[in-house]
Amino acid sequence: MPKLTVFDRKGNKVGTYNVEPTDFAPRINKQLLHDAVVMYQANLRQGSHQTKSRGMVAGSTKKMYRQKGTGNARAGHKRSGIRRGGGHIHRIHNRDYSYRLPRKALQTATRMALAAKVRDDELIVIDELALAEARTKDMVAILKHLDHKQGDSLLVTTEKHDTNVFRSARNIAGVSVSPAGDLNALSVLSSRRLLVTKAALDSLVESAKKNGSRAKQALNA
Repeated sequence: MPKLTVFDRKGNKVGTYNVEPTDFAPRINKQLLHDAVVMYQANLRQGSHQTKSRGMVAGSTKKMYRQKGTGNARAGHKRSGIRRGGGHIHRIHNRDYSYRLPRKALQTATRMALAAKVRDDELIVIDELALAEARTKDMVAILKHLDHKQGDSLLVTTEKHDTNVFRSARNIAGVSVSPAGDLNALSVLSSRRLLVTKAALDSLVESAKKNGSRAKQALNA
């Protein structure tokens, strides 16, 4: 069974953590991960794009010149879609891009994303990350001891919401913070590495085993 090194704030090895990808998911389905990521990205789209039709463009509706006798092609008003400054013939409307995949599929995708991090050795475990006060300087020092390169994407995961950790990391480029219960496939896969506290990893493994046993019971029923 693979053993992950557990570090302290100074980057010193203080223990190991036994975990393997199958603790989160028996296999990694790339298609499911793709579907989940596309759904989350689609739900982030604002969808407020729009253009004006000829009825929405300012301008006179008077016919530009008489129908016959000018030698020009017949023409209506200048708000027509074939003229410069006119409205769009097939105008773009506001659109809601959001949709939802089944809840169990999204939960499975999150576990698969975590399994991929373990498989690719992109998971860093720290014994604890509680901060007495919110100071970006302290968080920068901790990440430096853990060989985090400035600018690289990193997702810091705590067991529960920690205000001091969040406020200490929010101004660091490429670093984001999320409680273990709020993780999803997009947030996990968007970050190059995942820094997780030992307590948060315990929670994630326990939750994965619980959901995995429920899925097996549903299949055997």
